[in-house]
Amino acid sequence: MTGRLILWLTGVTVAFWLIAAGLGIAVMKDEFDEFFNGSLQETAERLMPLVLDDLQRREGPPSPRHFQSEAADLGEEYLVYQVRDATGKILIRSHDAPMEPFDVPLKRGFWENDTDHFYTATAADGLTFVQVADAMDNRTEAVMEGSMALFLPVLVLIPVSILLVWLIVRRALAPVDDLREAIEKKDGGNLAPVPSSILPRELRPIASSVNRLLSRLQAAFDAEREFTANSAHELRTPIAGALAQTQMLIAELEGPRKRRAQQIELSLANLGHTTEKLLQLARAEAGIGAGTVAVDLARVLELVVTDFMRSEPGARRLYLYREPGAALKGSYSEDAFAIVLRNLIENALVHGDGEEPVNIRLEAGGVVRIVNGAAALSPDDLAAVRKRFGRGNSLSPGSGLGLSIAERLLQQMNAGFEVLSPASGRADGFEVVLRFGVEDVVG
Repeated sequence: MTGRLILWLTGVTVAFWLIAAGLGIAVMKDEFDEFFNGSLQETAERLMPLVLDDLQRREGPPSPRHFQSEAADLGEEYLVYQVRDATGKILIRSHDAPMEPFDVPLKRGFWENDTDHFYTATAADGLTFVQVADAMDNRTEAVMEGSMALFLPVLVLIPVSILLVWLIVRRALAPVDDLREAIEKKDGGNLAPVPSSILPRELRPIASSVNRLLSRLQAAFDAEREFTANSAHELRTPIAGALAQTQMLIAELEGPRKRRAQQIELSLANLGHTTEKLLQLARAEAGIGAGTVAVDLARVLELVVTDFMRSEPGARRLYLYREPGAALKGSYSEDAFAIVLRNLIENALVHGDGEEPVNIRLEAGGVVRIVNGAAALSPDDLAAVRKRFGRGNSLSPGSGLGLSIAERLLQQMNAGFEVLSPASGRADGFEVVLRFGVEDVVG
């Protein structure tokens, strides 16, 4: 918008200047014509009494050659004249006047041809005529010099005008840029009202409308998060109760009925796991990844790994390595980061080779790597496991939501997410790389 305003304002200004200069040249040409015509007439009328007096004083016939020789060394004349009698014969002429009579009728008034403007003055007796000529080149030169005097300042002022228009437009539109930047910063983690008191009167209705929308969004997010929290409690409790009752039933049954009860137990466990993942996905969609308080995510990483080692039998395969001086601090959500880690580590334990370790590395520069042993995946399988509910060719239990939840939350945290198979430096394996923003990393 700024560029278009500058272009249009400058273009309109330059166009008006050019139009004004053109009109000025037209007026100037008319005034020059009046001035030069007046000079012609005045010169002819002033010459007439002098010529008549000179002719009366002369003895014998006048000779124009005699006057030419006397003025042979004079400079170029702007106006030339001839004095002619009633027959058209030249009686007197100026030194630059042609030897032949002007091709102009012996009649009082103005006349012009392709090269000159003429004025003819007539004596009272009608026998003597003074004809003064002004070359058109003189008038053209005067008009050209006047035109340059009008156009040159315009050419100089155009770049100055562009600069001034740019400065004025930028200054006038600065509140619009401020409002745009304030709106751009709004997301699921920042729904604070846009400041409107410092905005111009024309922009305050926009800011008020945006603030009302943000208030409605905040209310919707709060309701969604409250629903998610309540649903987590309401769903987990009955599933856990049904699972406990099923386990008690298994203890009391024998034979085929016990096996059926064990299948019910497995189904309830899978339902509880899927419910947990769906609730995590709902929380991710609600935008819990954004944070406003600086936290140490390295400490969260250590706590999650320690919790896995204590609660999961197969977690003895976990190995955490932290490079010397590596740290990860920034404005993040600890809860969201913990959900990301739990999903990624759980995927590595469940779908990875049970005989190989799961290596977790925190590197300097805000990079977290999780590597597990597994057969190398094809590009199609690698793309499939990143889709929601995508499981690839795995036979291990799972909902196919772990990577989707992690990727969604990492997007909200402005962190990079990369899935590699084979893993870096290996011919097989599966690797997940998390890259956090440099501005949020302290190492």
